[in-house]
Amino acid sequence: MSNPWEEISLDDYENHMSLDSVRQLQMLNKLMKEQFESYPVGTAAVFGAAGGNGLEHIDTQKYRRVYAVDINADYLKELSKRYASLSGVLECVKADLMSEYEKLPEAELVIADLLIEYIGYTAFRKAVIRVRPKYVSCVIQINTDTDNWVSDSPYLHAFDRLDEVHCQMSGIDLENAMKQINYRKVLDKSEPLPNGKALVRLDLIKCETMR
Repeated sequence: MSNPWEEISLDDYENHMSLDSVRQLQMLNKLMKEQFESYPVGTAAVFGAAGGNGLEHIDTQKYRRVYAVDINADYLKELSKRYASLSGVLECVKADLMSEYEKLPEAELVIADLLIEYIGYTAFRKAVIRVRPKYVSCVIQINTDTDNWVSDSPYLHAFDRLDEVHCQMSGIDLENAMKQINYRKVLDKSEPLPNGKALVRLDLIKCETMR
């Protein structure tokens, strides 16, 4: 059976995420700008890049290469069109982050926003081990209503199958999972959203890079 994310249209996803009652697309764009700017790196891998929200913040004077990783080939095709001006820096990688680790290139920074919810802590650790970043910057969604973790919208039924792969997230559980592969938390901040939800940015650093 296919992964549910291979069946959700990009229009449905982005239209839902940008609704005033959801506002996750706008918040993720703000957070990704900060993620790209936070660390002294020249390469990055963006896990779950979708249509490329936030990639306009890539500074081509800073970054030699940014890998946009996603399981959905249609998302990556649209991303490539939208960011044709980043040719030579931006490279698309179609990969299932639950199994196709061999496709992942090495990079100094991993950005994973609203991604770990759909692959789980174990698969995420395996992907990070493959990429070998110095820094990992994640955004997870915290839900006060665990029964209705997708906000109500006209596009709600586009996400019906996500229950097959979705896991509730905990910042503490993610931090503990990453400790097992020698990453330690350096940033933890929460951004409130409508409907009692919040986005939590959790940044980690490989231990040997700490002063």
